[in-house]
Amino acid sequence: MKSTCIVILACLIGTAACSDSAEAIQAGGTMPQVPNPTAADAAGAPPQTPGKVIETMDAGRYTYVQVDYGHQKIWAAAPKFQVEVGDDVVVPAGTAMTKHHSKTLDRTFDLVYFVTFVAVTSEGGEALIPEGHGDAPEETPASESDFSGIERAEGGKTVGELFDESAHLAGQEVTVRGRVVKVTPAVMGKNWIHLRDGTAGEDGANDLTVTSEEMAAVGNTVLVRGVVSIDRDFGFGYRYDLIIEDANVVVE
Repeated sequence: MKSTCIVILACLIGTAACSDSAEAIQAGGTMPQVPNPTAADAAGAPPQTPGKVIETMDAGRYTYVQVDYGHQKIWAAAPKFQVEVGDDVVVPAGTAMTKHHSKTLDRTFDLVYFVTFVAVTSEGGEALIPEGHGDAPEETPASESDFSGIERAEGGKTVGELFDESAHLAGQEVTVRGRVVKVTPAVMGKNWIHLRDGTAGEDGANDLTVTSEEMAAVGNTVLVRGVVSIDRDFGFGYRYDLIIEDANVVVE
C-alpha cells in the first residue's frame, strides 16, 4: 500500500512541479526557464522516490534539505516547511541551480534543486503535500483583485508613479506597497512576485515585478523595499522596462 501511494504521488508531483519551473519570462508576466541548467542533467534529477533527510537548515523563508537516496545525495530547497533529520521525503522535479550561493547561510551549493514543495511522509507511509502546493503556481486575474484600502508606503511611491518616474529612479532604493496578484516561485534562485495597487502609469502599466529570496502568497498585501532596474534584459527576447530586484518583502 505504501509503495503504491508513493508511485501515485511521484506521478502527480513530477508533472505539476515541472510545469512551474519551465515558465518563460514575459514582460509583466513570468520568467524564462533557466538557460542551460549545466550540471543538472549530469547529476541527475531527484529520483521521485522517498529519500532520507540527513541535513536540514532554514534560510529566510526557505528550508534546505540534503536527501540521501542510497546511491546519491542531493540538496533541495522549498518554501519553509517542517522537517527533521531522519524524515523520509519525496522531492518533485524543479529548477536545478549550480554553484548557488545563499547569502543568508553564507554557503555555496554545488547543485541545489529549487522546488515548490517537499512532501514529508507520515508514520503511516503517506506522503503529505503542504496545503496549497502540488498544483500550478497561484494566480489571481487582476480584474478580480480588490485594491481598496492599499495606502501609499510612508516616503514611498505608488506603482503608477514608479512606471512614470522610472528613468529618474534607476539605481535608487524605493519603497512601495501593493497586493500580490501572481507568484512564480524558485526560478533562478529567486521568487518572482507581481503586485498592483490600483494605480497605473500614463501608458497603462500597472503590474510591478519584484524578485526576492522572500515569499508572499497571492492576495497578500506586501511592503517592498528594493533598488529599481530599468531596461532589464534576461536574453531570449525577454526584458522588463521596470523591475525591482533582490527586494526585501514584508507581508502585512
